[in-house]
Amino acid sequence: MRAVKLAPSILTADFGRLADEVRAAEAGGADILHLDVMDGRFVPNITFGHVLVEALRKVCSLPFDIHLMTVEPERQVEYYAEAADTINVHIEVSPHINRTLDAIRKLGKRAGVCINPGTPVGAIEESLGDVDQVMVMTINPGWGGQQMIERQLDKVAEIRRRLDAGGYRAEIEIDGGVKVGNAARCAAAGADVLVCGSSVFNPQSTPAENLAALRAALRA
Repeated sequence: MRAVKLAPSILTADFGRLADEVRAAEAGGADILHLDVMDGRFVPNITFGHVLVEALRKVCSLPFDIHLMTVEPERQVEYYAEAADTINVHIEVSPHINRTLDAIRKLGKRAGVCINPGTPVGAIEESLGDVDQVMVMTINPGWGGQQMIERQLDKVAEIRRRLDAGGYRAEIEIDGGVKVGNAARCAAAGADVLVCGSSVFNPQSTPAENLAALRAALRA
């Protein structure tokens, strides 16, 4: 089985002590930090913008995985380019998706395309050769702490088949409802990266303990 990277999402972290939460995740063995930018239009929630992302860049050395849940993401990518390593945009709000992906790459960043639960795999078919990452939403985006829609793992497996058949190098990232109980199924479906929010940032255990539990589940 491929090595799977864990990408804690700060969406469910304690924003009153966010820098400490992020440092704890990094010290606890996170591979990537996932940052959900929501605009209150594409999704109902509003989170944060590039100023917070830039502030976190000063306290964290992990790769930053920016998830733009915004309308007109092509107008936002430059704001995140300095702090980001990967910038992900949604096919549902990107009628000229390959132009946007090209703009991200010209900024020297990895480009990712995101697909919602109600969107068929065929919608991103023409972009598979132009991306570094495909993000499969396994919840309806907008809020952390939701339960995974596990039938979306069939979509992950289909994307894995298409990437492998085409000889494409893109990684698959799963975002939504990743827990100890389903992490192994996510990996088996073909995921390379698991976004983990409430399964890492919660009051029951420390980020390090939670990350260790997720890694143990992946090895089982």
